[in-house]
Amino acid sequence: MTKIFSARMEVRDYECDIQGIVNNANYLHYTEHTRHLFLKETGLSFAQLHEKGVDAVVARMNLQYKTPLQCDDYFISSLRIEKEGIRYVFHQDIHRESDNKLCFRAKVELVCLINGRLGNCEEIDTAFLPYLKGEEE
Repeated sequence: MTKIFSARMEVRDYECDIQGIVNNANYLHYTEHTRHLFLKETGLSFAQLHEKGVDAVVARMNLQYKTPLQCDDYFISSLRIEKEGIRYVFHQDIHRESDNKLCFRAKVELVCLINGRLGNCEEIDTAFLPYLKGEEE
C-alpha cells in the first residue's frame, strides 16, 4: 500500500497513561492532525472551508491497535486516500520510527456537509484529484 503523505511526530509524556504507553484516544489525534497537514499540502485550509460552509466530518472509523507507542518515541503517520461515492476514505498507518513497527492502522471515512447538507465538494475533489489519480494508475 503506497502512501501519498507522511508526517513525523513525537510522543509527548502527557499522552501516555499509567502503563507508560500512548493512551488509545491520542492515536485519533495523530491521524486527524495528519489529515489536516495533508489538506494544507493540497492548498486547502480546514478553517477556510468551514468559513465557506463546507465541513468535512468523520462518518466512520475502523481502528486497529498493533504495537504501543511510548513516551519520546518518534513515529511516522502516513496516509493514502480513495473516493467512494461521496465518501473520502483515508487509509492511515502509524509506524514507530526506530524499528518501523506498525503501531496503529485506521480506515477513516469522511463526508462533506455543505451548509449543513450532505454533498460533494468540488473544491476538495479538485484538490484531491492528483492524489486519487495516483491510486488508479
